[in-house]
Amino acid sequence: MKRIVLTFGLISGAILSAMLLITIPFQDTIGFERGEIIGYTSMVLAFLLIFFGVRSYRDNVAGGSVRFGRAFAVGASIALVSAVCYVATWQLVYYRLAPDFMAKYQAHVIDKARASGLDEEAISRKREDIEKFVELYRNPAINAAITFVEPLPVALIVALVSAGILSRRRKLLPADAGTSSPSPKLPGTG
Repeated sequence: MKRIVLTFGLISGAILSAMLLITIPFQDTIGFERGEIIGYTSMVLAFLLIFFGVRSYRDNVAGGSVRFGRAFAVGASIALVSAVCYVATWQLVYYRLAPDFMAKYQAHVIDKARASGLDEEAISRKREDIEKFVELYRNPAINAAITFVEPLPVALIVALVSAGILSRRRKLLPADAGTSSPSPKLPGTG
């Protein structure tokens, strides 16, 4: 199981990491809204490997049959490996490649608030909230935890769906039905 989890998790994580590294230089051109769409679309595509990983486990390790719980555990494990790759890549991007990301994001949030017609008092509260968040986000542990939560819900949904589709119990074949032990006779039933 470990080999399948690592193989499919690392491939999925490599796809997530590659998409992140490819899109960050174009962040100003893409914009934050389209960046979210591209990001979550690439997550869904990368997490399709969860399905293939669970199927590989079912067919190659579990003998063609896997219960829902085990299938979900395999899928969730692949998701965790992939999410860890994503977090590690984001740490590199945030601290080394795009250290001005949060300043740009902060300006985007304030501009969006102004465009929506909020009054200056509401914009001031929004600015204070985002400044608190930016300060909190500078802590690498909190940064990693928040980043970890981004892909995980999508990955767990894919793991649940994959487990539901791929899980099945081993069916008794007619030849197997005759080999089961006879039921015990009750006294007086002859």
